[in-house]
Amino acid sequence: MSVIRAHDYGDVFAADGRRRPSAAHLPEVPAELGLVVEDAAAEFCGAVVEVEANRVTLEDRHGRRRVFPMRPAGFLLDGRLTTLVKPASAIGKAAGRSASGSIRLGNVAARTARQSRIWVEGLHDAELVERVWGHDLRVVGVVVEPLSGIDELAAAVAEFDPGDRRRLGVLVDHLVPGSKESRIAAAVAGSHVLVTGHPFVDVWQAVRPAVVGIRRWPEIPRGTEWKQGVCDALGWGEPSDGARRVLGSVRGYQDLESELIGAVERLIDFVTIDD
Repeated sequence: MSVIRAHDYGDVFAADGRRRPSAAHLPEVPAELGLVVEDAAAEFCGAVVEVEANRVTLEDRHGRRRVFPMRPAGFLLDGRLTTLVKPASAIGKAAGRSASGSIRLGNVAARTARQSRIWVEGLHDAELVERVWGHDLRVVGVVVEPLSGIDELAAAVAEFDPGDRRRLGVLVDHLVPGSKESRIAAAVAGSHVLVTGHPFVDVWQAVRPAVVGIRRWPEIPRGTEWKQGVCDALGWGEPSDGARRVLGSVRGYQDLESELIGAVERLIDFVTIDD
């Protein structure tokens, strides 16, 4: 990961030519880990991930980092010029991480939902995405909506009416070449619609077997409802019991297969591309 060091200089004028407020009249805010600020030039926004001496390192949601001097009036907090000061608690420590592995932002309220959406096949898919990526999605204002399967996806996409500021990402189970799912995905994909997925029959299978205490997911014969077949083979009771076991075992992205992680991350990037 490359780190860019900002030049240690600045002027006394804002971008619109007006003189900046005197640093003596600006609030001093401790650079606590996870605090989200912009540099005074409004060129880089990120969370505080490290503080040392008189410098602070910011990391944006894409993992890019920049180092800035903590000079007076050097940052914007909620759009207002601010002086960051060094808190003893932050020195040398790493910022907290969300379940998806991203920086957990400490002072950001949930953003008003944007028009773009992410659709998933069912409730269990939505619950799993929320468990791992919920923090990230609230920060960027993306709503995840469950479908009842994707057989009627083309009609649903047409009704949604995607556009430049109204993008749609769709997460599909069993998205492999030659499958019914791949044909449906190809029929709706476009510049404002991205369909990604994973190769597993069901989203449960995207959870690493060891996480739920098994060596591998059982093979279920064709014609048998997959979740019920799994519960019967493992003695888990009904699918509702299995769902509590599987979803309750997931603590973060490390509990998931990489195919699902990559698919969800691509969808989040796609529907927030205007950022």
